[in-house]
Parts: sequence; structure tokens; C-alpha cells
Amino acid sequence: MTTGAPPPPARKRSRARTFLPLGVAAWLVLEIWLLTLVANAAGGLTVLALLVGGAVLGAVVVKRAGRRAFRNLSSTFQQAQAAAQAGVAPSPADRAGADDRNGFLMLGGLLLMIPGLISDAAGLLLLIPQVRSLLGRYAERAVERRMSAAPSGSLQDAFQQARIHRPDGKVVPGEVIREDAPQGPRRPEEPRPPLMP
Repeated sequence: MTTGAPPPPARKRSRARTFLPLGVAAWLVLEIWLLTLVANAAGGLTVLALLVGGAVLGAVVVKRAGRRAFRNLSSTFQQAQAAAQAGVAPSPADRAGADDRNGFLMLGGLLLMIPGLISDAAGLLLLIPQVRSLLGRYAERAVERRMSAAPSGSLQDAFQQARIHRPDGKVVPGEVIREDAPQGPRRPEEPRPPLMP
């Protein structure tokens, strides 16, 4: 049965979905090529020592960043609890720890743990506080730009829209009619019937 409506236009594939697999493949080939070059020049044991050292340093950085994040979270909860016990409104979140960019520090540790020289170089760059601060400001601006371009509505509206659409992108219009629901107008004091049986 057709409704006479034209089929929805095919959604264009985003650039990220197009180039991400190619970028990952190029990165892997480049990592392997660099490892073989270094192994030929310095020896296999040197490459193994670099990879093990990077993994150990990355684990230490991730552990340190995790402890710092837990410490910041627990201090925030303690401040909120103290404000509640004192009967005052909790102060807005303190952004003193936000300049530390703990997420980028953890990403740097994860990149150090991944075997490869390019990922190790990127991880070492993320250990520099100025680089983390620069990337953090860029990420904040990008998120603010996306949020301002998003249509108005609540998260519930977005969730509801996501449930209505089928996986292939088609929207099924319809109306739910319950046979077991009482007919006629509902009095205000009556409870509403459940949506699901």
C-alpha cells in the first residue's frame, strides 16, 4: 500500500564515516612501517624496550589520572554534602580542576599503552599541560557550536524521536487505539490508564 508520499531522500554519509576507516588503516600501516624501520636501524630489542616502556608509562599516567578524577569527584560530593548539612545552597561547581584536562591526560596514557611510535608520540604530546589546555579549549568551542546548532527540545524529545524511527530511517505514522481502555471522557480524579498493557 502506498500513500503517495515520495520516498525519503537517501541520507548523505558523513565525512567522518567515510574517512575514518581509511585513516585508521593508514595509521596502522604507518605504525608497522615505522616499527620495522626502527627495528632495522636499532635492533628488535630496542623496539621491544620502547613498546614495553610506553605501555608501563601509559599505565602509570592512566592510574594517576584516574586517582585525580576520583579525588575531584569525591571533593565535589563532600562540598555538596557539607552545604546540605549547613542548610545552604551548594555553590556552583568549581572549575579549578577543569584546567587540568584530566580526560586528555587519560587519553595520553591510553595512547602510550597502544603499541606504536606514532601513538606514543601523540601520547607524550598530551602529557604537556599547554597542549592539553589548547585541545580542551578547542573541544569546548566545538561542543558549544554543536549545542547551539541543535534544534530546541529536551533529551526526552530526542529519545522519543529516536524510538519512532525505524532502523532503515522510515517513519511509521499511526495511532494507537486500545480496545480495553474505557470509552468516554475521563474525570480528573480518575487515574490515567497505563500506556502498556
